[in-house]
Amino acid sequence: MNNHLISIIFGMKVKQARTDLGMTVTEFASQCELSPSYVTEIEKGRKYPRTDKIMRMAEVLGKGYDELVSIRLEPPLTHLGTALSSPVLGQFPFEEFGVEMSDLINVLTREPDKASALLHAISEVGRQYDMKEQHFLRAALRSYQELHDNYFPDLEEAAAEFSQKHDLFSPLPIPMNRLRDLIQRQFNIQLDDTRLHEDPALAGYRSVYVKGSRPKLLINHSLHEAQIKFVLAREIGYQVLGLTDRAYTSAPEQVDSFQQVFNDFKASYFGGAILMPRQPLLDDIRHLFDQTRWSPDLLLNLLTKYDVSPETLLYRFSELIPQFFGLRIHYLRLHNGQDERYKLVKELNLNQLRVPNRTAADEHFCRHWLVVRLLREVRKQHSNVPVVGVQMSEYLDANDHFLCFGFARPLSLTAGTNTCSIIGFRDDADLGETIHFAHDASVPHVTINETCERCPLTAEQCTQRAAPHHLASPRNPPTQAASPAKTRRSNEGVVLSAEC
Repeated sequence: MNNHLISIIFGMKVKQARTDLGMTVTEFASQCELSPSYVTEIEKGRKYPRTDKIMRMAEVLGKGYDELVSIRLEPPLTHLGTALSSPVLGQFPFEEFGVEMSDLINVLTREPDKASALLHAISEVGRQYDMKEQHFLRAALRSYQELHDNYFPDLEEAAAEFSQKHDLFSPLPIPMNRLRDLIQRQFNIQLDDTRLHEDPALAGYRSVYVKGSRPKLLINHSLHEAQIKFVLAREIGYQVLGLTDRAYTSAPEQVDSFQQVFNDFKASYFGGAILMPRQPLLDDIRHLFDQTRWSPDLLLNLLTKYDVSPETLLYRFSELIPQFFGLRIHYLRLHNGQDERYKLVKELNLNQLRVPNRTAADEHFCRHWLVVRLLREVRKQHSNVPVVGVQMSEYLDANDHFLCFGFARPLSLTAGTNTCSIIGFRDDADLGETIHFAHDASVPHVTINETCERCPLTAEQCTQRAAPHHLASPRNPPTQAASPAKTRRSNEGVVLSAEC
């Protein structure tokens, strides 16, 4: 246990004992021959007094010295102490959100019995849904990204400065051999394209970084060229930004700290920014949005222009669109194997989209989401060409509309598994002024819900239902047959067509 946590626990015990005796800070400080401000600092966990002062405080509080300095907490602070000593809270980046752990403790200890019960309940929920430390750390990162609208000027400028210095702005896309040359000559890193493919134990990794006097970057040559270029660009990000607390495998085998998660994010952000420079991509996004009709070829052409994967392109969209177009976005990435299960693997939610999350891990995604439709389409084809699509989604029983577009493609390293990434925008009164094709008649309008288990529609009302609605009351069936072409509202409910 670190010294900061010991100070916090000591401060909690002092404050609890003082309030139990009905003493004010001033009264307690006077009897201990300390200043009130110093006592306040102690109770907030910012100061830890000398032994002689602790002995005097223990005497005033009617406690033994050993009892006061022990890190063991008595009820009602027991669960609070357990939470404080957990790795999740110890590694949570409070400073990134403008607060200190002591600020949180000050709030929780106002009513310690209720706070302790609440933390115990949260802990039990986390265990019930098998939430690990990395889930909390990644949630903290998402919150931090959302706090900044997923735009980070310092990373943009670092990427632009590096690109300017090494003449990477032209031509686009950046040639593969240019990135390889930079990795080897500028950063003295050896590249190995065979080891991961030859070793069955390593074949599932996209890349592995091996430290040493001359480091090695092992790259899986089963990846597409666009994916390999991103691996190289991200590694340049680690090196340029001096990020040493990092993942050494992709995908990461383990998450040790928030700093590691944050550094991995920064390196990826940097990599995307050098592959897709800010100004050229902004011009391309503006051109796409200026179209009055939905033009999927424009999106597909951007994959070729920058030689990036669909998910890398759309994630770069999520970094620039909120800042430069003033639109709140959501970004989702799902995987789907041959078992008809859809797994949410990446999420950024700036527009309050209702997304099925870990609490619905054993439930079935609504089959009318664009991501599900695209994943079903890509499964039918036998090529690596991405499937692209668009949809205006309307939530059942809510006046929430979202324009979404995205891609689906087969995964390179996992046979039989496909992935889909989409970006979406809340359809408010101003959306059509920015995205001119938002209300194009060719864009399908589809009613969606969260999961089948939580949807009240009957099997007659929704022909795509994948599981019974045991978490919702079913609606009465409609009196007319469903329209085969689109979503239709009636007095009895909403009918979802099989084509959606």
